[in-house]
Amino acid sequence: MFIDLNADLGEGTGFDAELLPLVTSANVCCGLHAGGPAEIAHTLRLAHEYGVTVGAHPGYADRENFGRREQYLADPELLALCLYQLGALDAVATACGLRVAYVKPHGALYNQACRDRRVAELVVRAAATFNWPVVGLPGSALEAACRDRLPFVPEGFADRRYRSDGSLVPRSEPDAILNDPESAVRQVEWLIRHRGVRTICVHGDNPEAVHFARAIRDALSAQGFILKAFA
Repeated sequence: MFIDLNADLGEGTGFDAELLPLVTSANVCCGLHAGGPAEIAHTLRLAHEYGVTVGAHPGYADRENFGRREQYLADPELLALCLYQLGALDAVATACGLRVAYVKPHGALYNQACRDRRVAELVVRAAATFNWPVVGLPGSALEAACRDRLPFVPEGFADRRYRSDGSLVPRSEPDAILNDPESAVRQVEWLIRHRGVRTICVHGDNPEAVHFARAIRDALSAQGFILKAFA
């Protein structure tokens, strides 16, 4: 069985060079919630060097909160925000000899798109402009918005705790983050076998990101999974 291991990169957290040899897909920041043009280009060049598939990782223009504060934008504004970021990353990736293969919203935009059909529809409309698959939580509004329009890739998180309904525990709540690689490995196994995820995320800004990625990669390989990008 194939499984993808992805990380959120290009955000200036300092782990990109160590994570890229370990992952099969990179969700590259589009420059509004974090990162910058030179930083993003550097991450893209490293992805090209290591043969890592690249996806666009658009978020809210909210550097102070790392794109993790929810915003409520009118439809034209939110659509333009997404299109602007996808087009920018596509241009830089092309210049680096890469093609963008999918879209995964970042932070608050991801969470809102997974539960709010209006936000999901706008994210999918932007992705459909480029005909790119969309990554999100299984059973979410984002998955529903993709139906009959774009391929949807169900994702699980190695370093975030889950509620019983399959949503993520908000970062504002205690114990929202998993800090133990062994617990992360157990959660990943559960996500693959019981939630049907095809890609596993390690957050690139997690101080334990490199340890998590190594532990998960080793555990999956030991169980016979083949690590391979989904796109």
